[in-house]
Amino acid sequence: MEGDPHEQIARLEREIEALGESAAWCRKIALAARIAIGAGCVLFAAMLIGLLYPDGLRLLIATILTMGGIVLYGSNRTTANQIAARMADAERLRAELIGSIELTVVPQQSSRVLH
Repeated sequence: MEGDPHEQIARLEREIEALGESAAWCRKIALAARIAIGAGCVLFAAMLIGLLYPDGLRLLIATILTMGGIVLYGSNRTTANQIAARMADAERLRAELIGSIELTVVPQQSSRVLH
């Protein structure tokens, strides 16, 4: 990367923030997927023990909820892992850039306390 390290650091911080928002969205989707899996299993269980009559529509809904939730959870987990890896890379690069900046020590002018 070429250019001003301060600009690069600012860009990386924006990228890290955006990735953090994406990770939060992935957590919400994962929760929805787990709820769908649970609802499908509860519906199957209710039909199995006789609380609900197992007609075709209920079986189809239970199957869709369970399998759809499993697929959504797996796909979302892969996306969340990719986001976490990109976030870690950006944070590592940001730390390297911060470490490469030559900092100057500001001399202390007075030691009086203003309170």
